[in-house]
Amino acid sequence: MPDYKVPVNDYLFLFNDVLDMQSKYKDVQGGDEATTDMVEAIFTEAAKFCENELAPIYQSGDEGCTWDDGVVTTPAGFKEAYQKFIEAGWTTLTGSTEMGGQGLPSSIGIAINEMMTTANWAWAMYPGLSEGAVATLETSGTEQQKKDYLMKLISGVWSGTMCLTEPHCGTDLGLMKTKAVPNDDGSYKVNGTKIFISAGEHDLTENIVHIVLAKLPDSPKGTKGLSLFIIPKFLVAEDGSAGERNGVRCGSIEHKMGIHGNGTAVLNFDDAKAFLIGEPNQGLAAMFTYMNVARIGTASQGAAAAERSYQGAAKYARERLAMRSISGIKNPEGPADAIVEHPDVRRMLLTQRVIAEGGRAMVTYASQFADVYRGGNSQAERDAAEIRLGFCTPILKGFITELGVEAANHGVQVFGGHGYIKEWGMEQILRDSRIATLYEGTTGIQALDLVGRKVLMDKFRQLNVFTGEMLSFAGQFLPWKKTPEAKQMRRQAWTVTKLAIKWRYLAYRMAMRAKKNPDNVGASSVDFLMYSGYAYMAFMWAQMSFAAHKQLAAGEGDKNFLESKLHSAEFFFERILPRADAHAKTLSANLESLMAMPTSYFE
Repeated sequence: MPDYKVPVNDYLFLFNDVLDMQSKYKDVQGGDEATTDMVEAIFTEAAKFCENELAPIYQSGDEGCTWDDGVVTTPAGFKEAYQKFIEAGWTTLTGSTEMGGQGLPSSIGIAINEMMTTANWAWAMYPGLSEGAVATLETSGTEQQKKDYLMKLISGVWSGTMCLTEPHCGTDLGLMKTKAVPNDDGSYKVNGTKIFISAGEHDLTENIVHIVLAKLPDSPKGTKGLSLFIIPKFLVAEDGSAGERNGVRCGSIEHKMGIHGNGTAVLNFDDAKAFLIGEPNQGLAAMFTYMNVARIGTASQGAAAAERSYQGAAKYARERLAMRSISGIKNPEGPADAIVEHPDVRRMLLTQRVIAEGGRAMVTYASQFADVYRGGNSQAERDAAEIRLGFCTPILKGFITELGVEAANHGVQVFGGHGYIKEWGMEQILRDSRIATLYEGTTGIQALDLVGRKVLMDKFRQLNVFTGEMLSFAGQFLPWKKTPEAKQMRRQAWTVTKLAIKWRYLAYRMAMRAKKNPDNVGASSVDFLMYSGYAYMAFMWAQMSFAAHKQLAAGEGDKNFLESKLHSAEFFFERILPRADAHAKTLSANLESLMAMPTSYFE
């Protein structure tokens, strides 16, 4: 497995030069502490931890967790790394100051989560899942629940999970069978089984706090009858410590394609003592807080897969000698040229690179709204930011994870036969990356959420806001502008303009087709999501180009780094972005070619 080097310069470029996060921090709680120097220091120290503690145990962690009579043991080195992690205070970074956190903006934590995922995907899921539990309790928990659980979760001494899926239902939560019955003391007794619970059982923390969806006896049918509960592995003792063992046990762990180092548990709740979060039958709304946090994290996993695979493939391509360059000998002292000189290898490497850097930029852009959602100065600001983030989330999760798999696949391909061999580590990245398109809602589910809830039900409002920002940015460089930047950016700006206008047109066309037949929504939703993703990424690459041009013109920054950005942007616009046109054409195709075949023919 090639060494992983955290691209700290890329994170700082996005935060400081592309998106000017520093000025935005002035308007959010905790932002005053996030100075430019502090953010750089945090990223630098996080990089050391990722490179020195997490990356070395990534490949060995693939040997997986072990299960023995309900007890799950994580791979060698995982527990030691976790202890160093919490001792250094990394879990407290964005937690509320009232509960022992540092209160820094969410965007900083999101960036560090990506670094950790790139270094060691399976390990990073353990603290990552706790963040969702923290967000849920901060938003919907009672004061007593916050007192009992938040400080322990934020410190990392305890960890959290999300428990939705059951053997017979995942996406369709209305079919859920797990039951919660009231006890006389105001608590509840929960019985049922949950599957696919990431980090559901492990040996890293003293206690595990499960956030669980269940149905009350008199609840309405379907998703309107779901309530949300806290079910700790150990009940909270009077002194606040982990006390009596609760009625939740790990029945087994799944044997998976990838992320072997994370224990994916089957959890059995047998008269487990539970505590209601929020109001009865309002559990799904409260759970969406957890799910939105998780989906942003999953989007980062797509960029992480691309980054890790790119770094391994790029190093190999520079060192591996095979054949001579078509355009002439590049390595006259050697028996052959490095494969990086071959155009098709470069195609794969640059594809990986623009996915990693473009995906990272997309997530960072959305993280601005996460900052305001958690720390805005008014409720109106926080509500608006939540809506903005909600629009971006399915695009980020669906699009970047799909491209992350593509990038990881290219990494295997660059290595050729060696890429298929376990010892090189590239096949592990590919296996790990595949889950990101499945958990936290499949790509198809994200697409339906985007089209149905975030575009059509929203009456195009957020789409118009987002595309309006694209048009405003591009308008700086259109033909009537005579500045040097306008000349450099004109072609990309015109492309971004056309993408924004077409994005709106495709949405309106889809709405018209949906009126004729609702199946048109399902038939076109994934193509619409992918078009949205390419348009979003083009917007980010144009912004990165502009920032690079400005720095080069001013004689600032690292010349090689900035020029590589411009080369990568050109590659994206010339060779990746044309895919958007194919998606636009497909989403407008006749429904009959998809639905006309009788069901009985699928045999």
